[in-house]
Amino acid sequence: MTTSTRRWLLACGVSLLLPVSVTQAADSAPASNGEPQGSTLCTKIPIPCDAVIAHRGASYQAPESTRPAYLLARDLGVDYLELDLQRTKDGVLVAVHDNTLGRNTNVAEVFPDRADAPVSSFTLDELKQLDAGSWFNASYPDRARDSYSGLEILTLDEVIDIAEGGDNHPGLYIETKVPEQFPGIEEDLRKKLQSRGWLGDEAKSRPAAKKGAVNVGDTPGRVVMQTFSKASLKALETSMPDVPRVLLLWLGKGGIEAAPGKPQGDDESTADYYARQQVASPEAYRSWLDFAKDHGAIGIGPSAVQSEHDGNFSSQFSYMDLAEPWMIGMAHDDGMLVHLYTVDEPADFERYQQRGVDGFFTNRAERLLEFYGHPTQDQDAILKRHGY
Repeated sequence: MTTSTRRWLLACGVSLLLPVSVTQAADSAPASNGEPQGSTLCTKIPIPCDAVIAHRGASYQAPESTRPAYLLARDLGVDYLELDLQRTKDGVLVAVHDNTLGRNTNVAEVFPDRADAPVSSFTLDELKQLDAGSWFNASYPDRARDSYSGLEILTLDEVIDIAEGGDNHPGLYIETKVPEQFPGIEEDLRKKLQSRGWLGDEAKSRPAAKKGAVNVGDTPGRVVMQTFSKASLKALETSMPDVPRVLLLWLGKGGIEAAPGKPQGDDESTADYYARQQVASPEAYRSWLDFAKDHGAIGIGPSAVQSEHDGNFSSQFSYMDLAEPWMIGMAHDDGMLVHLYTVDEPADFERYQQRGVDGFFTNRAERLLEFYGHPTQDQDAILKRHGY
């Protein structure tokens, strides 16, 4: 199977013998012929092979989680629009990553007394008063556009409108963000997806994507739920048992037990510090996979190290290497897919694909699509077509 192949065949997941040591797990690494081990698993689960997951949209070229970022990702032809889900004070589901609003809005100007307040303390009307785009122009002047100034925070409904509104029909890859702050958000999400025709067979009531266009949004894999929270994974299993679920992996506090190591040095970047972290043991890693499988997850989402992580942008998205060959072998032997976050460089796509990764979260969808053999597209033309 070539890397550009996409198949949406429905079948049951597989379950094989579990590796019991690093040595045995390493034997499950991709075969020497370069065929990714996970390429057979993705034909048995209703998820695209070689999945292209647009991390907060096309968030290298446009402000994350905003309208132009999602429109660009959709029109480029990604499989999934990825978003982080939170709930406003008045109960509206919104696409916001950070727990607070200071990094990528002008909250300190509009609500100076609440600059550090959580997203959950704001009503939707208050959030809509914020500028969620100007920060991008200031941080990345080489990619700045006047039209980014004044962009609004989006509701889940607005992201769904974008997913449904073009020739391509991408799916939605939704994270329950800090779910402990939002009791019942999993059920709120179920009700919203149900009302919008994104659960069960409801999508059949909508016109299908045109022939040759991305049609993930028309398939049983149209929604994937992701979470770092074990409690939220259990809640999602209860509220949406038929929706594919992925357990995200982190090392250290709140995640997999880390091996003892030196603290971060005064002159050491956070990305360099993360890159040298190691899991405490194969058993520590194994326990998270066991939990994922026991609660019906179809895959895991481990973190990656970006080879070039010294840049103003790339340094934010390079973490621990939780996708070593033996780790991917463990997941695949358990019948689970591996979707890696967050990878932006062709060299890293190649490196991790050779290990058997089944798909990537990426800020640079255009690069990943080109890596998978799709033709180069004019991002500037796409943005201009939408008025940006």
